[in-house]
Amino acid sequence: MKRVITYGTFDMLHYGHINLLKRAKALGDYLIVVLSTDEFNWSEKQKKTYFSYEKRKQLLEAIRYVDLVVPENSWKQKVSDVKLYQVDTFVMGDDWSGQFDFVQDETAAEVVYLPRTPEISTTQIKKDLNEKSFTGKQ
Repeated sequence: MKRVITYGTFDMLHYGHINLLKRAKALGDYLIVVLSTDEFNWSEKQKKTYFSYEKRKQLLEAIRYVDLVVPENSWKQKVSDVKLYQVDTFVMGDDWSGQFDFVQDETAAEVVYLPRTPEISTTQIKKDLNEKSFTGKQ
């Protein structure tokens, strides 16, 4: 069985997330999603999520491409996660290109950076919603 792992916050789940998860799953048989906890998002990324960790986890578990969801508590857990879950392929969006090459150096896992869906992002959704609320535009 070929295992794939990916990481993210997955807040305000959208079709760009689904595209990433579908393509990640296509690289193997079993997809593990390591989901950033609320505490990790706030203390390490200075991000507040709209949905709590438990709600984001519930959404991810309902997606047919996802086999397991586990918490991300630290930037440093990636190598230990790859070893713990016996991962073959480590996947991230290409906006992180090159930043996790060390995982391949320290484990047997291949690191793959998948292209993002260009026209959608959670940041853009939040920006658009904020602009609509100020301008009254639909």
